Amino acid sequence: MTRMRLDSTRIREDLISGLVAAYGRYLEQVPGASGVMRAGGICAGKVSIVIGGGSGHYPAFGGLVGDGLADAAAMGDIFASPSAEQVYRVARAVEGGAGVLLTYGNYSGDCLNFGIAQERLRLDGVDCRTVLVTDDVASSPREQPERRRGIAGGVCVFKMAGAVAAEGAGLEEVERVAMKANSAARTLGVAFAGCTLPGQKQPLFEIAGDNYELGLGIHGEPGVKTVSSMGTEELAETLVMPLVDEAPSWGDGRAAAVLNGLGSTSYEELFVLWSKVAPVLEEVGVIPVLPEVGEFVTSLDMAGCSLTLCWLDDELERLWRAPAGTPAFRRGDVTILSSFARRAANVGTERSDLAQVISGPESEQGAATARMALEAMLQTVQDNEESLGRLDAVAGDGDHGSGMVRGLGAAVAVAKETKGGLGTVLRAAGRAFADQAGGASGALWGLLLEAVADDLGDITLPDSAGIVRAVRRATEVLARAGGAKVGDKSMLDALAPFAEELRGGAGPLPLAEAWRRAAGVASAAAQSTAGLMPRVGRARPLGERSLGTPDPGAVSLALCLEAVGRVLAVRAGGDGGSELRG
Repeated sequence: MTRMRLDSTRIREDLISGLVAAYGRYLEQVPGASGVMRAGGICAGKVSIVIGGGSGHYPAFGGLVGDGLADAAAMGDIFASPSAEQVYRVARAVEGGAGVLLTYGNYSGDCLNFGIAQERLRLDGVDCRTVLVTDDVASSPREQPERRRGIAGGVCVFKMAGAVAAEGAGLEEVERVAMKANSAARTLGVAFAGCTLPGQKQPLFEIAGDNYELGLGIHGEPGVKTVSSMGTEELAETLVMPLVDEAPSWGDGRAAAVLNGLGSTSYEELFVLWSKVAPVLEEVGVIPVLPEVGEFVTSLDMAGCSLTLCWLDDELERLWRAPAGTPAFRRGDVTILSSFARRAANVGTERSDLAQVISGPESEQGAATARMALEAMLQTVQDNEESLGRLDAVAGDGDHGSGMVRGLGAAVAVAKETKGGLGTVLRAAGRAFADQAGGASGALWGLLLEAVADDLGDITLPDSAGIVRAVRRATEVLARAGGAKVGDKSMLDALAPFAEELRGGAGPLPLAEAWRRAAGVASAAAQSTAGLMPRVGRARPLGERSLGTPDPGAVSLALCLEAVGRVLAVRAGGDGGSELRG
């Protein structure tokens, strides 16, 4: 991703435009959303399969949209999940009256954003189900399959769900098949070199010496362990045997097999490796059914590959063999969908809960302070964007700094345009942040700002006690939504100590002084996360690598809290101590 001079702020939009321009015979852009849908309109009366995730993985996810496979894909920025708003718009656009199945990889950002979208769809009266892809054997032990990441095994899950939906099955049946396929899919990957984010000069990780990274993720994460490089025969056994060890008791040896390139491994190398994988499979009694060798779920320009085995019975084999026609996956005659009537995509999917709220003059003055605080937060993360990215690259994909800048930039822009009181401005800013940042951080910051907005309201100017209550409520919302607790190495490790310190100091001290002291506590707490092992989020499988490095989400939160404190101090000094009044 360093060969062309790309506008890194528009990669998602430009790649969608190019994808649709090149493959308009298969797909079109979803109206008003960052995603693609099957060309020719939606299929009335058919269950809609909606997949998605971050960009940087092509052909996943947009390249797997078409007849016999997915109906649409919601696409986030590079390695960042699409926002809940984008997922919602994409799903609403293709919903054909028979319900929606959301299926995607088991990552915290995707789970948060797709989960919020699912709840909104259900509130609209749409029957919506979710099947998480959890095929990566390296990311969690077999006793905890629900904690595993979703990688190239998603191709099998999407294909089989799409095939049974194309046959006219109902939503419960489609959900059952997707769950069955996921439970039968196992994947292990290896990296030879790290990938490089657009606009960056250095890869997210480098492999020292003559080594490989085994058990890598697809977001630029290194493997769960470093191993010595090996010949293709040994590499074939290294990839095959952990998958065979988890073969289900009901199988008879048949398996869909996918040897997947990760971005810059040549097809010639993949075919050479398959020539070694095939005899190992035969030796252990595995019968590959319609094996696929090529690129299906990449990681930008990462050098490496993964092997997926999805164990088959008669039902799953029939669905694996079924026709499909997409930009990147084509098989057989796709006239299978001719029985479904086509109609245009649903439009008018704007949120219905954004009506203007009556606001009081004091709250409107507080909104002016909120705008200043958001601008200060943006400046702070811009100043620290590179360092936040380096922290994130230790056990993640290195995009935390850019994501924060993207989210806060959108929040600032919307806050400037939004008229009304403190609650209205913060609520609009939170939704803009979530929509543009995407990922787990985007969703959590959006929920945090909305929680504060709901508590502060739009009529009066909150006093110190009101600010404390709002921060406490936002902390509770963040913990519940993220599934984290203090000590899990997340942004909660900075927010919870901040909330507690603010609660104790905001009465005896002026708000600006209490906030400054609490922000100092948050900053120290964020740095102390260096000694913690992550127990939630994308960094969890690489916990040992993150030891010694503070959590980037906690650090960025503390930086933002300090920025707000500086604004409050200026406001207090300018008007006799009323920090929120404009």
